[in-house]
Order: sequence, then structure tokens, then C-alpha cells
Amino acid sequence: MVFIARWLVICTIIGLLVGSASAGFLVTLNWVTHFRESHTWIIALLPVCGLAIGLLYHYYGKDVAAGNNLLIATIHNPGKTIPFKMAPFVYVGTLATHLFGGSAGREGTALQMAGAMADQLSKPLRLSPEDRKILIIAAIAAGFGSVFGTPLAGAVFGLEVFYVGRIRYNAVFPAFMAAVFADTVTRMWQVPHTHYYIDIVPDVSALNILYAVLAGVVFGICAAAFSKLTHKTTKVFQYIKYPPLRPVVGGVIVAVAVFAIGTRYTGLGIPVIVESFGTQLPAYDFVLKMVFTIVTLSAGFKGGEVTPLFFIGAALGSALSLIVPLPVGLMAGMGFVAVFAGATNTPLACMLMGMELFGAQCGVYVAIACVLAYLLSGHNSIYSGQVIGEAKNNRLLGDVEKRVGEL
Repeated sequence: MVFIARWLVICTIIGLLVGSASAGFLVTLNWVTHFRESHTWIIALLPVCGLAIGLLYHYYGKDVAAGNNLLIATIHNPGKTIPFKMAPFVYVGTLATHLFGGSAGREGTALQMAGAMADQLSKPLRLSPEDRKILIIAAIAAGFGSVFGTPLAGAVFGLEVFYVGRIRYNAVFPAFMAAVFADTVTRMWQVPHTHYYIDIVPDVSALNILYAVLAGVVFGICAAAFSKLTHKTTKVFQYIKYPPLRPVVGGVIVAVAVFAIGTRYTGLGIPVIVESFGTQLPAYDFVLKMVFTIVTLSAGFKGGEVTPLFFIGAALGSALSLIVPLPVGLMAGMGFVAVFAGATNTPLACMLMGMELFGAQCGVYVAIACVLAYLLSGHNSIYSGQVIGEAKNNRLLGDVEKRVGEL
């Protein structure tokens, strides 16, 4: 009872802080998105935006540049308090990235804002290192659940993302409470979330299961490709020795591509995601969104990978419906969560997200796609700080400790 009462109080505070921060972030993100769509000329200034972000992080934000990986590292090895400046830095950087036409998401910002704010409570509340781990997990759950309007998926994501193959059951209650409270607060601020609809879900049959398995394999390959290409492209940009110049170069590439191709692949890409549920999209949509996103984030712009992964997966699923005889809306929904599951190694969270967003009737198909994508993506992940498997029982432990120390 003491444990429950204590964490109810802590999670209420987290929910108020993170839910309000997510609401403010979503509202201002909509503002800058609408401005960019009405003034497309501003995309020409993306390299200037990149220089400003690069200078900000190079001279004032090196200790928070690791972003989500810093949160994961803190869970594995609690050290000094996460600097509060992570929250305003990533908030400003993400808004600037979206304002000037970069292709990025929003979950990274929500998680980093949540983790930075929540960790400031650790000293006043005199939390032990073990309790700090739970605190960061709860904050991640709150940030994810509130920014997407999926509290159950947010809770499981917070429990699942930092260590693949192990769940901390002492964090289950705080993670769910924080995610539910934060989502409730965001909704109380009357901030809407995008709704997606799957019109037709066929009966589960052996043949339809086979189709879902085939689709899951393709989604897993796509997820692995995204993760690998992101890490490799990041290394390519590191050949530019002065870090602030990396987003300048990336900004030039993206801006030129936008004026050559169009604005379809800038920002979050929500309109295209919604379109994918009702219309069969061309196969090149998911490829181009992947390229735009990888260049944007690898160069050093701020944001997240998750919403672009939703775009990539939904567009791929929509295109696959040409050869996989399942309804286009169902294929888009399966791809929406499955590519994300494969790229983050969080299949359980993605199953719940699919059912929260699309309805429980698609649960079997979503589960098959997520599990297959997770298995086929291997040990690839967009989060380099993520620990895979039972690290304490094998040689991976040394590599993990080294990685955490570097972060």
C-alpha cells in the first residue's frame, strides 16, 4: 500500500507535467506546420536552421545531444541528473526542424521533455538509484502515451524499449499510471489526436494469416533497412569534422529535394498517412519518406523517428495491398505499427497501439505483423543504447557498459 500510494503521488505529478508539456508541444507543432504549408518558401532556409541547431548543441548542448539514448543509458546506469535544458533544447530544435521543412517525428521530443522534467524530481523526492530507473520508465511511458493518445501502448513502450527480452515488473504500476494520467491531462487541454479508420477487417482464416505473415516479413525487412541506413548515414555525416556544418549539408540536400519533388515528404506527413488507409499509394512513397527522414535526422536535425516510421509503414502496407489480397486499410494499419515494432524492438507496445488506434477487431492481423517484423528486423534498432537479450549472461555485457559510459 505504501508503494502504491507513493507512486500514485509521483505519477500524478509526472502526468500533470508531461501531459501539459505534450499538449503545448502538439499545439505549437501544428502552428509551425500550418505556417510552413502556407509559406513553402521558408524551406529554402532549412540549411540556416540546421546551422543554428548545430551551433546550439555543439556549444551548449553536448551533454544532452544523445537524446533518447541518454534516457535509456540513465535507466541502465543512473548517474547524474539529466540536465533540464534537454527539454527546451529539443523542443526548440524540433519546432525549427518542422518549421523549415525537415522530415522528422515528435516522439523523441516528447520522451526527452518528459525524461528531463521527471528526473528533476529525483533529488527533492530523495529517490534511490532503483527508484530513479522506475521514474524514467514512467516518464517515457507518459511522454509516449500522451503525444500519441495511446496510454496502454505508451506504458508498455516505456517498459519494453530499454531492454529487449526483460521487463521490470516493479515499474509496471508506475508506467501505466503515468501514461494514463499524462494522456488524460493532454485530453483535458482539448488537444486532438489524429484518427485512423480501417473500414474492412476480414475474418481470420488460414489463408489470411499466411498473407499477414508475408506482409510482416516485408515490414521487418523495411524496419531493419531503416535502422541500418540511419546509423550508416550518421557515420557518413561524421566525416564532416565540424558538427554544426552537418545539418547545413543535410539541410541543403533536403531543401533541394523538396523543391525538385514537392512538399509531400516534409514534416510529419500525417495527411499522407491518412490517405494510405483509403487509397492504394505508389511504391515510391515509403522509399522517398525513408530517404528524407534518414538524411534529416542523421545530419543532426531534431525530432523523432516514430511518426515517419508510421508514414513509411502505412505507405508500404498500402502499396503492398496491390499484391497481398488484404484490404488496403488493414494493410496500411499493419504496416503503420509493424515497421515501428521492427525498428524499435517493441512488438508488445505496437500490438496495443494498433488496437488502441484502429480497434480490437484487427488485433490478430496487427499482432502477426508486429511479431514477424520484430523477428525479421534482427537486433537492429534506431536506439543505439537499447540492450538486446540477456546481456548479463553473455559477452554483450562489456559492450553495453562501454556504450552506456560513452553516452
